Amino acid sequence: MRRFVPVLLAAATATTTVTGALPAAATTLVSAYAISNGTDLSGLSGAGQNRLGGFGSDLIYNAATDSFLGMTDRGPGGGVLPYAPRLQGFALDIDRATGAIGGFTLNSTVLFRQANGQVYSGLNPQLSTGSAATLGASLDPEGLARLPNGNLLVSDEYGPSVYEFTPAGAFVRAFEVPANLVPKQANGTVDYVAGRGNGGIATGRQDNRGFEGLTVSPDGKTAYAVLQDPLVEEGRNTNNGTVNGEGRFSRNVRIVAYDVATGTQKAQYIYQLETVADINDRIAGTANDFNVNAQGRSIGVSAIQAVSDGTLLVLERDNRGFGVEDANGTTAVGSKRVYRIDLAGATDVKDISLAGTNTLPAGVSPVAKTATPFLDLAAALRRMGLAIPEKLEGFAFGPRLADGSYTLILITDNDFSVTQNGAGTQFDVCTSGVNGSGTSRQVALGAGCPAGMSLIPNMIYSVRLSEAEYQSLTGVVPEPATWGMMVLGFGLIGAAARRRQRTRVRYV
Repeated sequence: MRRFVPVLLAAATATTTVTGALPAAATTLVSAYAISNGTDLSGLSGAGQNRLGGFGSDLIYNAATDSFLGMTDRGPGGGVLPYAPRLQGFALDIDRATGAIGGFTLNSTVLFRQANGQVYSGLNPQLSTGSAATLGASLDPEGLARLPNGNLLVSDEYGPSVYEFTPAGAFVRAFEVPANLVPKQANGTVDYVAGRGNGGIATGRQDNRGFEGLTVSPDGKTAYAVLQDPLVEEGRNTNNGTVNGEGRFSRNVRIVAYDVATGTQKAQYIYQLETVADINDRIAGTANDFNVNAQGRSIGVSAIQAVSDGTLLVLERDNRGFGVEDANGTTAVGSKRVYRIDLAGATDVKDISLAGTNTLPAGVSPVAKTATPFLDLAAALRRMGLAIPEKLEGFAFGPRLADGSYTLILITDNDFSVTQNGAGTQFDVCTSGVNGSGTSRQVALGAGCPAGMSLIPNMIYSVRLSEAEYQSLTGVVPEPATWGMMVLGFGLIGAAARRRQRTRVRYV
């Protein structure tokens, strides 16, 4: 086991205590915890191979062992460095009275392996196999869920694909990839690497916008995978109204329902993103507004979780906040929100194309979505005076607290604190502060940060959820004996937070 001391991000730890009775239903942000970029337990060497970073692409919790699994994506370098995607097993020291996080222990590192026993690679298919049309060993994991048999489901952006693995990371099987999601050039050639236009892809998932979220229904029979953004052709350029094939302008994101037993798709549903106009209304002034072509590109779905039969939670976020592209957190953030959706009444659109339109055809109903967010994490962090990270991507129910309330644990993907220039050279990103102040610098990969600076950390947030709040989500208050089973598959993100009794915000 490896014990980590959190990196210092501020001059002093901030502790806030507020008196007053905790209401029957209150979701409260209780702590923000920073995990520095160390080395993991893979046994590999080199800054690009063994860095403990980027492991917040998704998160699951095992109540039986009181432990978490976090998952990396394709690694540092955005698909141009050879990195073996992996799981990081860890424990959190969570105060059972308050829910605050006080420590982090790395327990295991598991590499994903192919059927032949070789590790998967984060390299894009062109670099990995020599062909943009062949996935081969390329893997860009983004969504993670546990099946009733203990195995893991992983969703991949490259395909987009869904794979089953053993807990030891061994490949078991691949699910069906719906034909309409496969990225293809205008002539029908499959291309897992290119972007849109200029000989790039004309149909299927947008580049780097494949399956971002994954969840399994409480009964374990249905898996739901969601794209990050609309298909490349399913939208219309509203700047001139004449060019079709512009998913960047659309709100309509596809959710695929899979039969777990067979690995085949059952249906596809449309989830509609919040409008760019509404998001811009929350940004002061106009200088930082999103353009209309950001609707289906800079705004997207980050994670999805089933909380009861047919009811899911969806995390929407923009691409702003402190991260490798904004190391000091200076850009205005518009959205980090969770909505509750209901699949009942939604139209199965697996055989319906939305090419060239931003509007759903007559008779097609999207999933029912709450008019207001169930949780607004950006507002909670802003209210507490905490920096808002860019890539909130993993979340799960954590342990129950002594008074019967629930913890909600969410985690960021910090991109390993690595960026690249136009020539593809990789650099570490160092910062002296992430709350809109400080300085930042790019240094050679693995060279170490200058004095007074550190790599951008992974952030873990703890939210306290009352039993009444939980029941409002699921309609069920579980007996203690059933809680351990429920948290194996359930997850949630949170924090429309208000500082209340015994609330402690720890930003270390």
